[in-house]
Amino acid sequence: MTTLLEARDFLLAHRNGLDAARAGFRWPDPQTFNWALDWFDGVLAADPATRDRPALRIVDCAEARETSLSFGELSERSNRLAGFLREKGLARGDRLLLLLGNEPLLWEVMLAAFKLGVVVIPATLLLTASELADRIARGGVKAVVTDPGQCAKVDEAGFGGLRLVSGSAMPQGWTSLDARHDAPAAFRSDGETRADDPLLLYFTSGTTAKPKLVLHTHRSYPIGALTTMYWLGLRPGDVHLNVSSPGWAKHAWSSFFAPWNAGACILIVNQPRFDAKVLLEAIGTAGATTLCAPPTVWRHIVQEDLGAVRHSLRELCAAGEPLNPEVIERVRAAWGLRIRDGYGQTETTAMVANAPGLDAAPGSMGQPLPGYDVEILDADDRPAEEGEVCLRLGASRPAGLMAGYLRDDGTLAGTDGEVYRTGDVAFRDEGGGLTFVGRSDDVFKSSDYRISPFELESVLVEHPSVREAAVVPLPDELRLAVPRAFVALAEGARADLETARSIHAHAAQRLAPFKRIRELVIVEDLPKTVSGKIRRVELRRKEKGEIRDETVLAQFSERDLGV
Repeated sequence: MTTLLEARDFLLAHRNGLDAARAGFRWPDPQTFNWALDWFDGVLAADPATRDRPALRIVDCAEARETSLSFGELSERSNRLAGFLREKGLARGDRLLLLLGNEPLLWEVMLAAFKLGVVVIPATLLLTASELADRIARGGVKAVVTDPGQCAKVDEAGFGGLRLVSGSAMPQGWTSLDARHDAPAAFRSDGETRADDPLLLYFTSGTTAKPKLVLHTHRSYPIGALTTMYWLGLRPGDVHLNVSSPGWAKHAWSSFFAPWNAGACILIVNQPRFDAKVLLEAIGTAGATTLCAPPTVWRHIVQEDLGAVRHSLRELCAAGEPLNPEVIERVRAAWGLRIRDGYGQTETTAMVANAPGLDAAPGSMGQPLPGYDVEILDADDRPAEEGEVCLRLGASRPAGLMAGYLRDDGTLAGTDGEVYRTGDVAFRDEGGGLTFVGRSDDVFKSSDYRISPFELESVLVEHPSVREAAVVPLPDELRLAVPRAFVALAEGARADLETARSIHAHAAQRLAPFKRIRELVIVEDLPKTVSGKIRRVELRRKEKGEIRDETVLAQFSERDLGV
């Protein structure tokens, strides 16, 4: 049987040869496995070559302070915390809501909970009290770990279980975690962990509906993250910076499992308010070798003088939503490095990507990664040139796929058939590369043509006055639907007819007539989920005709635009 170390080393040896990596890779399939005990403690913290290496570095820009912890230190800290949590009554199978920012305690809690067999429910600090109440109830939460600034919100959510807070200033009913430092430095598990035991419970971002509960196991995310490591191009000893907020799957992907599977150091840059210039300075000072950021961050980065930035970067990646080709080209021109798009979901690890050494077409999200048997299928599960991205189950089931969506009655859904359907539509070219078209419920028909909102949005954001864009169908008696564009303007741009006509003319020059924007709405900001993804579903709900919305700055019809 292939071990995690063997599979990891195989991918490292084939990091610039995707075909060979796909042909020879085999998923580890252990019956019992606990990544925190067997890999982090048993390999990274036990090997003298890695024990004292930095595992986590957190740069606090506001206080000009840096915290650095080695693999050995994090192993001991998480052991003490695991013992402390056990004393407080937490046991295998219990669920813990983790509500922390990017501070060392977050990584300690993750490791400690995994060692205990406690299921972690990561949550973002941006959640409201009512959203927390929903997660607490639907997640069956027994304990919450948070910082003092979040306690009132947790109390407002009505949680009456074990409430644990960092620091000694405790509100009534809360227990300080400071006493964990007095717990024993050694930890002994109360039994074997099965690889299919639950590990993480994620709530999806809810772009189109109420968030679903995604259940991952001790196998699916830790072992499945080997593909994420491969896509990111990580090597032992790297310093990896991932711009992502805790509470979302991408944080576990690239700020936890993938770097530590590689034996790399996780770098965090904390800012009170995001500033691309400050981030770039920190990248150079900290010696980051690999960088992954969402498209929104990359669009801010390219506004800076990249030619003046001193850095040690070797690999650049983007994920979350497809990245526009123009941004990729501007970074390549300045740094000689290509931003490599990757694709996956909360339900999976990285499954399709522009892998290191892969010469992909602009706009392509790449090819299937080792261990992922990706198919493009139509509604009847037949192979298609353009269709839904799907994974075959059964013998071909990838390790990185979730156990399933957790229903209220405790049963699992979504992975019980022959195929797992992602809900994302893609086009497969002759070389096997995939290009993202859109969510299956975002793509729409105009006359007899299929229109991908992302394609139109990519053209719109190339205009210097456009900061962000979202395209949705506008009902039309003749064509069924026509493209309606919502745009948020760049700083200094005016929300007037001249700007609207300029944006429309720019798009018309680059798009086929049937894709032409028929209505343009300028807004202050686009509606988004707490994870930063655009909620097109809210825009689609707006009725035809004049939109009465306080965020709307101006609205222009076909006649105004000269269509």
